[in-house]
Amino acid sequence: MPKLKKDDKGNKTSTSIHPNYAAIRVMCACGNNFETRSTHKGDIHVEICSNCHPFFTGKQRLVDTAGRVERFRRKYAKADEKAPAAAK
Repeated sequence: MPKLKKDDKGNKTSTSIHPNYAAIRVMCACGNNFETRSTHKGDIHVEICSNCHPFFTGKQRLVDTAGRVERFRRKYAKADEKAPAAAK
């Protein structure tokens, strides 16, 4: 028979079937850190959090991951230069 323990409300719960729910640290690329609880083991590293996401901050800014936005702009800047030359 599985081991039982009482929770906060006095209900009996089985300890052998529930995962470990411990405090972990979440670290964002913007420098924000906060603590939460999760079944995940170890720290969590995220690129965007509620302090830097445009939906929560109300500020629109491009989040450039590995230079993708800059690469896109360079690619289509070359295409824009060729288009007027072809029209002549």
